[in-house]
Parts: sequence; C-alpha cells; structure tokens
Amino acid sequence: MANTYTQIYLHVIFSVKNRASLILPELEDELYAYICGACKNRNHTVMAIGGISDHVHLLISMHPSEGISTLVQAIKAQSSKWMHEKKALPCFAWQAGYAAFSYSKSMLPQVIKYISNQKEHHKQQNFDDEMLSIAVKSGMDFNPEYLLKGVEGVSRT
Repeated sequence: MANTYTQIYLHVIFSVKNRASLILPELEDELYAYICGACKNRNHTVMAIGGISDHVHLLISMHPSEGISTLVQAIKAQSSKWMHEKKALPCFAWQAGYAAFSYSKSMLPQVIKYISNQKEHHKQQNFDDEMLSIAVKSGMDFNPEYLLKGVEGVSRT
C-alpha cells in the first residue's frame, strides 16, 4: 500500500518437537540460512538468528503484508520439509506454537547480541528458565503450564 511506513521488530522463538536435540552442529548453518531465505522470500528480514540443538531464536524485521502466525507457520513447515528431504531427517519436526516479543529499534543491539550468544547463554540457563525470564521481563501474560511445556503433553511445572 502506498504511503505505508512500518517498523516492526519481533524476537521469535520456537523449539524442536519434544525438545529433541536435532539441530546438529553440522546442520545449523545451512538450516539458519534456509530459514533466513524463507523469510526473505516472504519480504521479511532476519536481523539475527541463533540457538542451540533444540530451539531457534530469530530477530525479524517484519513486513506488514503478513501476520506473525502465518510467517512462523510457513517457516516451520518449509524448514521441516527441507530437513526431511535434504538432510534425511524424517523424524525432524518443530513443536507446536512459538513465542514472539516486540522490541523498539533502540533495543535491537541488545537483542542481536542475546541471540548471537545463545550457545554461551545456555551453558548457564536452560530453555524453561530462559522462556520464563523473557516472558516476565516483557510483562507478557502467560500460563506457566503451557509456557514451560517441553515435551508435548507433559508439563514441566
């Protein structure tokens, strides 16, 4: 739409189904490049991507033409298919759901640094504690029963 200006920055987090450690070091760079390409093909820009073997963080500059749930669903579906077909991992799947947090432009350097340092960060803090910390700091309303659900159907609270 002409004369439409937006500045939408989202930190998106999603995990491998059952938090399985399937994002192997030798696959990580290619998977991240694939996810970045999938976003670019949908007119979004990945400003940072990182994670560990069981989950991924993205900082996305969103184009207003698509909603976040549609984008995340597409990223997860396309990257799962890619992992099955190109990397011969038929068991690979993403867990249902995701978390998304918005940030102002002034916060981007901090978020980029946080996402880029995931491997170091997770030497000190597990995924459940990380998600809880981010949710609390952001002031997000959440149900701990679902936020901290690592294995489908099994609460970690």
